[in-house]
Amino acid sequence: MERRHVRTVAVLRRVADHWIGAHRDPGDNQWARATFFCGLMALHRLTREPRYLAYTRGWAERHGYGLHNGPTTRHADDQCAGQVYLDLYALDPAPDPAKLAAIEESVRRMTDAAGQRHDDWWWDDALHMAMPPFARLGALRADRSYWDAMHALYVHTRDAEGGPGLYDPGSALWYRDKRFLPGGITSPDGRPVLWSRGNGWAAAAHAKVLAVLPDTFAPTAAYRRTLAAQLAALRTVQRPDGFWNVNLADPGHLPGPETSGTAFFTYATAAAIRTGVVPRGDYLPVAARAWAAMTATAVHPDGFLGYVQNVGDRPESSQPVTHDSTADFGVGAFLLAGTELAALGG
Repeated sequence: MERRHVRTVAVLRRVADHWIGAHRDPGDNQWARATFFCGLMALHRLTREPRYLAYTRGWAERHGYGLHNGPTTRHADDQCAGQVYLDLYALDPAPDPAKLAAIEESVRRMTDAAGQRHDDWWWDDALHMAMPPFARLGALRADRSYWDAMHALYVHTRDAEGGPGLYDPGSALWYRDKRFLPGGITSPDGRPVLWSRGNGWAAAAHAKVLAVLPDTFAPTAAYRRTLAAQLAALRTVQRPDGFWNVNLADPGHLPGPETSGTAFFTYATAAAIRTGVVPRGDYLPVAARAWAAMTATAVHPDGFLGYVQNVGDRPESSQPVTHDSTADFGVGAFLLAGTELAALGG
């Protein structure tokens, strides 16, 4: 077990170090780069490597701990950076409130208006970008109103967006947005389009908020059931090689390895094992098989992470996905996955 843990950490360091070495400019503060820094901060918590913290702090300070489109934004993508700012805030011996000023103003504005509007999260990616800041600010401030607002927004996405909502109880999976609901866009063979990374965003969102929410918050139990059902569905459609297809509902639709969805599913599965959402004996093999596939197939010898589908909203986006396809959010997902597996002793 100890040897496997060392190997996992070594791969994580190699992938993180390659990205940092290739990107001396830490980049913008939008969702894709913020997702990378979520993963890098997870790796810092695991390794206590000062370089990872310094690189993240440099990025946050460059942007003044601000949000893309400013503190009045309601857009979930803009709020993703707040997850990293919350990580940095938590590390300070004397926390600086200025680090949370922008994300807290943005979320507070939505919390105060929750009774008037809760249709902002019209695509399933939004759950990952925005739910964690709501959950974590509620815990930090001991203010349940953040959680209540988050849940109202979530329920609209799950049960009402586009009419029936983006969550499909029959498959326990998520449609990316209303265009893909029954009667809308299908695969070339006429099957549903249940995009892998879109489902990865939803799974990661549930894993992150369940790390924060107490059992005394009534919706917590439903979040646990929804994540458990999704992971059970994913377990049945995992490929023999350990990856998941870009369309979970049609294995013939652009088949091939894809790292970002697979990494998010690995992360959510490992987190769910650690928090008791799913049983270790049934699900650790799922996560371990996915991790082995990514490290053997997608990680280059120098740490470059391949087979990442770049920015998009469906299986056809940013195709072809190849050994040399990468993206910051995919690296972040991979770092999250590995750190959770390492926490399980993997």
